[in-house]
Amino acid sequence: MTLEQQLQYQFARSELLEQALTHKSYHNENRENSVGHNERLEFLGDAVIDLCLSQYLMEKFPDFQEGELSKLRASLVNENTLAEMAGGFQFDELLKLGKGEIRSGGAKKPRLLASAFEAVVGSVFLDAGYYPAQALV
Repeated sequence: MTLEQQLQYQFARSELLEQALTHKSYHNENRENSVGHNERLEFLGDAVIDLCLSQYLMEKFPDFQEGELSKLRASLVNENTLAEMAGGFQFDELLKLGKGEIRSGGAKKPRLLASAFEAVVGSVFLDAGYYPAQALV
């Protein structure tokens, strides 16, 4: 099963998914064969995830105050949770990493997996907008 099948989303611009799964170390070593790295998509995906979860939590817990909602969101959006989500999609097998990151076990690092998950969410958002990204989150 392809990643797009697992995500239940078909990219119109497949280069966005490729970029989302490309670490800066790979990009720096392979500029001529790289569509770019995932840091900007990660930045966007982080904001999209926060927005989607904020909306969900406000709807699910209408009596919670802002502080309670913030704590609940923070418990859900963290490196370990996002890395676990990435692991469910086998991002560790799909990440493009530079030689140093490969040697240091980068494909299993929670930080890199969480970043890749955020980048994939960001790429879906750029490709199709809020609702497909919300469905993924």
